Amino acid sequence: MSNDPRLPVLNVIDTLADHYLKGKVQAIKLAMMSLLSGGHLLLEDIPGLGKTTLALALAHALGLSFGRIQCTSDLLPSDITGLSIYDRNENQFKFIEGPVFNNLLLADEINRAMPKTQSALLEAMEEHRVTIEGKTYRLPDPFIVIATQNPVEQVGTYPLPESQLDRFLITTGIGYPPESMEKTIIQTGSIREGIREIKPLITREELLRARQAIRDEVQLSDKITEYIYRLVVATREHPMLMAGISTRGAISLADTARSHAFLAGRDHVIPEDVKALYLPVCAHRLILRPENETLDRKEILLSLLDENPVPLV
Repeated sequence: MSNDPRLPVLNVIDTLADHYLKGKVQAIKLAMMSLLSGGHLLLEDIPGLGKTTLALALAHALGLSFGRIQCTSDLLPSDITGLSIYDRNENQFKFIEGPVFNNLLLADEINRAMPKTQSALLEAMEEHRVTIEGKTYRLPDPFIVIATQNPVEQVGTYPLPESQLDRFLITTGIGYPPESMEKTIIQTGSIREGIREIKPLITREELLRARQAIRDEVQLSDKITEYIYRLVVATREHPMLMAGISTRGAISLADTARSHAFLAGRDHVIPEDVKALYLPVCAHRLILRPENETLDRKEILLSLLDENPVPLV
């Protein structure tokens, strides 16, 4: 048995990318970096491209306890967190835990839920605990929310508020599969049944060990910290933006850059790690001025990458 904490994580990525989710390696890597960094993942794309399939594949491969919410307009906050019911036999109220009390929570089509219901996840995502009827409950460790979201232009969707979006560490799309893979899917049908047969590829202990290795062993130099700071401040000073990246966003960029370096087998962060995560971590946190709402946030970030030279390390 190897002592390298990277190997179980790389095994998850390689197995899913090679056998179940071909052409989705970038989305799988981002999902694993989100998990390693202790954050939450938002998958945004049009329906039918495999957002839910990716989330289900990760749930099976990680071997963690799994809960799922199918978000609809009549979903209530108690459907997520749980509620107390009266137990006639014991003559007292008994708390029934909701799906949020799992290591991995899939919130499918999160923006079809009403804003009040969406906000039920805020405390859970930020503090890894929920307060119900005046009592606070700790959530299991690790705890990660993988949410899927349809484009807000579609009927029956409610845009996630900025405070909710800021809770997601990484946002990514799925994209269409490669031509050969899509032809195979057309011939053989959905791969959803095969996904359900995936056996756990990593244990909870191996996952926590990888997280600990990232915190203890991957170094972030002063020059890289200065580079991240310059990229963050550049968004705050951009004339087309009403609000740039917050301090929480800057921390998220640093944490995910560490995870990226870890997966690459390095014990220190280089500028390429930061550049690789700049768009997935930062784009959904930008707030455009009303007159610029049609602009592409990623294009703005790409221009800022060009304007800020990388440091020599």
